[in-house]
Amino acid sequence: MGVSRFLKEQNSAVQIIGLQPDEGSRIPGIRKWADGYLPAFFEPARINRIESVGQAMAEAAAQCLAAIEGIFCGISAGGACAVAMRIAREVENATIVFAICDRGDRYLSTGAFPA
Repeated sequence: MGVSRFLKEQNSAVQIIGLQPDEGSRIPGIRKWADGYLPAFFEPARINRIESVGQAMAEAAAQCLAAIEGIFCGISAGGACAVAMRIAREVENATIVFAICDRGDRYLSTGAFPA
C-alpha cells in the first residue's frame, strides 16, 4: 500500500495491479484473502485491478527468469512476472514493473526448479 501511495503521488496515471492465485493453486507469497482476513493496512481503492495466476504459470515464469535472465527468484515473483508479461501484451507504450521479493533457493526441494 505504501508503494502504491508513493507511485500514485508521483503520477496519478500509475495503475496498481494486485495478484491472487487461481483456484487450487498454492503459490507461496500470493494469497486470496477473504474480506474478513484482509490486513488492516489494505486499502482496496489503491488497487486498479486484480489478476489471477496459476501455479504452473508462476513456476514456468520463475524457471524462465532463472534460465534466461539469470534471476533466481521465488514462485511468487514468477507469478508477478507472468502477469506483467500478460499485461504487456495488452497495452502499448507502457512501463511495467513487478517486484521480486524472494529467492529461488527456498524452492529447490519443491520440484519447482527441476535439474
